[in-house]
Amino acid sequence: MAGDGEFKRDRNYITTRITADGRDGYPVEPGRYRLIIARACPWANRAAIVRRLMGLEDVMSMGIAGPLHDERSWSFHLDAGGEDPVLGIERLQEAFFARQPGYPRGITVPAIVDIPTGQVVTNDFVQMTLDLGQEWAAHQRDGAPDLYPEKWRDEIDDVADKVFQDVNDGVYKCGFASSQEAYDRAYQQLWERLDWLEQRLGSRRYLVGDTITEADVRLFPTLARFDAVYHGHFKCNRQKLTELPALWAYARDLFQTPGFGDTIDFEQIKAHYYVVHRTINPTGIVPQGPDASGWLTPHGREQLGGRPFGDGTPPGPPQRSERVPSLI
Repeated sequence: MAGDGEFKRDRNYITTRITADGRDGYPVEPGRYRLIIARACPWANRAAIVRRLMGLEDVMSMGIAGPLHDERSWSFHLDAGGEDPVLGIERLQEAFFARQPGYPRGITVPAIVDIPTGQVVTNDFVQMTLDLGQEWAAHQRDGAPDLYPEKWRDEIDDVADKVFQDVNDGVYKCGFASSQEAYDRAYQQLWERLDWLEQRLGSRRYLVGDTITEADVRLFPTLARFDAVYHGHFKCNRQKLTELPALWAYARDLFQTPGFGDTIDFEQIKAHYYVVHRTINPTGIVPQGPDASGWLTPHGREQLGGRPFGDGTPPGPPQRSERVPSLI
């Protein structure tokens, strides 16, 4: 937290990469690594989406931490016996300590763990999705989309940076501000950027080009949590997502696209934010609403053209063990 009450995210992550040539000591190898996410976390949501879109489910297993955690980190309280069935640990903290005893920074998801050693390899969520899309190409499914096409990379990076600063992190700057001035500043930046996105998406189906890219993967998790959490809990309440015609239609379009909505568990999302953030919600009461059925209503975005997967194809259904509750 800055001295003026502004929330400052610690972005010093473990930046070791898993690459095709293994230059950091961790080569791409099917079955060796386990992706750890939490359904509640928007940063982890990105990795879950890209893993699905790339068809890497049988190549990299996935552990799911529950929505509740304490100062010691995310725990596997939803699993039998309260431990991850592959890693045999109760808390993600154990994998970080195996890599660096007494690891002093945040124990965050997503994280990729080296199964043989039990050590975390990386929790760098930005690089992680890029590498799942690029470095794991030899093991991706037939028809996997290119989420980071070379001709659009500069624009994708520019849009994604604006979205991160003002929207992805912007909602947290509102929610965790400890002064009126810091909150007001974050609130203004958030809504200026959402207005910019509303205008941009009024005439185009996706953020960059005519297919789904990394930019869309990075915006969607925040939109999916907006009305359920950020609007009220984080005081981002000028309007609801459902009151922004282009953004709401865009969000529904992605939600109904295989690989996106099938990674969203609204109950776990609400349980995390409203129970864990006791400085914001001291009672820990979790709201019943909002009604999520609207996510499945027609969006009409097809009329803007575009091809969700470009020359690729949609992924198949999620594995049974990774299915989320249906909204139907």
